[in-house]
Amino acid sequence: MELSSGPVPDRTVGSVEELMELLHACRGAWDTPDRSGDPVDLHDHALQTSHLLRRSHPADKELQVAGLVHDLGHLLHPGDDAGHADTAARAVRPLLGDRVAGLVRLHVPAKRYLAAVEPDRTLSPQSALTLRAQGGVMGPEEAAAFARDPLAEDAVVLRQADDAGKVVGLDVGVMEDWRPVLELVAARLDQPGNGPR
Repeated sequence: MELSSGPVPDRTVGSVEELMELLHACRGAWDTPDRSGDPVDLHDHALQTSHLLRRSHPADKELQVAGLVHDLGHLLHPGDDAGHADTAARAVRPLLGDRVAGLVRLHVPAKRYLAAVEPDRTLSPQSALTLRAQGGVMGPEEAAAFARDPLAEDAVVLRQADDAGKVVGLDVGVMEDWRPVLELVAARLDQPGNGPR
């Protein structure tokens, strides 16, 4: 599969194989086109984030998978800090379902929420910089509305793993380790009562 060098904001992922190809393509791809952002590439960041979620929430495969795919928007539409979460959510929804897509979409609002409710919380320099482009710290009404979202608590957990998953040289396995988990989450959508794909 070849990736276009231009923006691909409306791409959707139709199979686990296609998703694995995108995740492998994250090796050497960065959250900023000029590599001035976070200290690990999107590949290592995805592995670290999902690993942290597997450790803290071993039974929640959808949360772990959301950690794996949350920053695919940076690959699909480079340079779009404000819209990367929505881009990734749209891309994975047909394959991984509404909950995974919802968590991916909310990982940016969760950063804004945490900045409001934990003002002393330290962000990486890149996260602090992009916070402004993503709408800044939530006001009290917006934070209250976010907290009422049924996915808010899990989105905050994802965000905390996202913030911690930026350690240079940390070995947390290989991308192929996640193929069976992706297949499991995708297969759940095919079961009766789980809605259309």
